[in-house]
Amino acid sequence: MAATLYLVGSIFIFVVAATTWFQVRRIGPLVPVYFFSGWLAGELALQVIAIGAVVTVGFAIAGAFAEPRGVVGLALSLTAWGVLLAGHLRAQGARREIDRFAAETGLAIEGDVSPTHGLARPFRMRRPGVRRLVDIPYGESLPGDKGRRNLLDVVLPEAPGSGRPILVQIHGGGWMIGDKREQGAPLMTHLASRGWICFAINYRLSPKAAFPAQIVDVKRAIAWIRAHAAEYGADPDFLCVTGGSAGGHLTALAALSQNDPAFQPGFEDADTRVSAAVPFYGVYDFLDRAGIRGRQSMVDILAKHVFQCRPEENPELWDALCPILRVSADAPPFLVIQGTHDTLVFVEEAREFVRALREKSRAPVYYLELEGGQHAFEIFHSVRSQYAVRAATAFLEAEHARYRGAEAA
Repeated sequence: MAATLYLVGSIFIFVVAATTWFQVRRIGPLVPVYFFSGWLAGELALQVIAIGAVVTVGFAIAGAFAEPRGVVGLALSLTAWGVLLAGHLRAQGARREIDRFAAETGLAIEGDVSPTHGLARPFRMRRPGVRRLVDIPYGESLPGDKGRRNLLDVVLPEAPGSGRPILVQIHGGGWMIGDKREQGAPLMTHLASRGWICFAINYRLSPKAAFPAQIVDVKRAIAWIRAHAAEYGADPDFLCVTGGSAGGHLTALAALSQNDPAFQPGFEDADTRVSAAVPFYGVYDFLDRAGIRGRQSMVDILAKHVFQCRPEENPELWDALCPILRVSADAPPFLVIQGTHDTLVFVEEAREFVRALREKSRAPVYYLELEGGQHAFEIFHSVRSQYAVRAATAFLEAEHARYRGAEAA
């Protein structure tokens, strides 16, 4: 019995390890399973190996390896651990990608990340000298609010200060789920330790609220943050945005639709400009005009739940919410970050968006592509996550230095 159980478990971990290594995307209903497996095991490879080793010792004591099935299971487990270790080493290879990125951009990026970064506490987001204020309303609760959607948190240094740069974190979740408490913490706590004021915002979700409610709420939050910046020691004139997945889409859209009255009903005169944008694995073209997604199109699910209309029924709305169609010479500086193995948002989509930005924007456009990175790779502490945080920090602080220089001139 012990040998059979161990063999079954070994087959499972072997399959999980495979999802961390191979780029597989067009697999229909298996996409969410493949994503979760590749994401968690890929970023927590050392933890998975350690747990597997402990389990293996237990089965050895139970006599599982006295039978051929147990020996086969052990061989599969060892192979899986090898694949996971190779994936971890590939994540460490982000150092080379960061070096190339620094050389291309001239940005000063912090040095090596420990190979065991996040090993003991990957989900611990507390940091000395940093505090978090929670559940602050940035406006009234509007129709479609499931509760708590008009709230934000502030991540800031414990030491008092003034004139500090602002980062607004926009969570992901397919525009239908998610919360400000769940994403962006590694970047926010890192920046707050360096003197930034970070605001993590909620927004209304579908299907209770349809597009453009989500971007309207992002704009409402930006306007509120700018109006109340001095209360938190922040500079209202330097405000950057970031977010992943759906949050990456809203980040790009907010940056490319600055002061658009169509997304500012009732507060048309508010200043919603942003100084720079760092979208992670965002969706930039709902209609897949470059033919990248093929049969993995998002149109049907978005039409039913998020837009609540078909593209042919309201093409103006669909186009207005596609960041790639809003690219112009006036776009703010961008750093687009993407993993090559993203199962939910294909890497080619990010490349196409960067190409469009570089064709038209007068501002700097940087692109960081991380080998082996799955969707949501930067949500908790891992080696790859930390390198992405350091790249984003270097970009944002360079833009802040440029702003301070222009301000002083």
